[in-house]
Amino acid sequence: MATYRELLARTKTEIEELDARSAQDVAGAVWVDVRETDEWQEGHIPGAVHVPRGNLESRIEGVVADKTTPVVAYCAAGNRSAFAAKTLAELGYDTVFSLAGGFTDWKRNGNEVTMPRTLSPDKRTRYSRHLLIPEIGEEGQLKLLDARVLLIGAGGLGSPASLYLAAAGVGRIGIVDADIVDETNLQRQIVHSLETLGVPKVDSAKRTIAALNPDVDVVTYRERLTSENIDRILDDGWDVIVDGADNFPTRYLVNDASVWHGIPVVHGSIYRFEGQVTVFKPHEGPCYRCLFPEPPPADLAPSCAEGGVLGVLPGIVGSLQTSEALKLVLGIGDSLAGRLLLFDALTTEFSEVKIERSPDCPVCGEHPTITEYVDYVEFCAR
Repeated sequence: MATYRELLARTKTEIEELDARSAQDVAGAVWVDVRETDEWQEGHIPGAVHVPRGNLESRIEGVVADKTTPVVAYCAAGNRSAFAAKTLAELGYDTVFSLAGGFTDWKRNGNEVTMPRTLSPDKRTRYSRHLLIPEIGEEGQLKLLDARVLLIGAGGLGSPASLYLAAAGVGRIGIVDADIVDETNLQRQIVHSLETLGVPKVDSAKRTIAALNPDVDVVTYRERLTSENIDRILDDGWDVIVDGADNFPTRYLVNDASVWHGIPVVHGSIYRFEGQVTVFKPHEGPCYRCLFPEPPPADLAPSCAEGGVLGVLPGIVGSLQTSEALKLVLGIGDSLAGRLLLFDALTTEFSEVKIERSPDCPVCGEHPTITEYVDYVEFCAR
């Protein structure tokens, strides 16, 4: 039976090693750090991705999906990476190298080193299921903790969105809502409870979020969103807006402001058994006015207070909105920009409608005619 040294020596004859200078010349290579987490936290090669040797086989395809992409594996001294390189070749990767001398020689030769921000032990425990996902990992979780998401409304859609954003570790959540909690809300607005009846919704939501995740800073705006206050609120520096408004004037107001401020909006709406979700990314896709150039007549678009809503529907739509918001923050996946997702709870069917950006849109088109806020109540009453 071969000893470790003999096995290592044989493995090194079966793979290709490169010194630091030669490895840096490999065009388009993904650098994979196969050391343990504590080693990674002490510094790593800039741009490298972290896949510990013990998880290599199960996680590498999520990190490097294209097996024609060159891979440079490295560890502390070049031994574990030699075994990793052999494994990658066996998994079908075409061009794999092991960094001779590993990270130790890299530092010794004066090459640049990145000292990463890391999660504290308690945060590693809380977000452990995120850390296992290659598309998120520690870097993604740090992005979430740095993120700022603004919720328009703490009602049916804002309730599940606020809870799942907080649970995911979004570091700052803003909530705009002027209403107070009443008993009719509790059938669907799960961020509130009997204990907060009569309490402003923003304060009720903040209390619930604080009990769920103390990592989250909740900023409350107990005011109705208007043309007079929206710039002040958006100037607080939000990355994404989750629009749970239940009326057309607010939706048009949020749309126009988001285009002018360059903030993506995750839009959702619900009625009885039907819901819809989409993403409006300013200057990259259509906006709300591209989808609805004119608001529908009031008799064709009654509110939930007038027509009712299945209690679970806001949870479904609000969760989909949260999923889109998290993807936007993380910069992963394909958003719903340019696609309107429709859900029918009675038939449990999803359908999708493509939305085109209109060159004639008065706000985001080639020659905009609306460049400042209008009277949105009057506009929607025409």
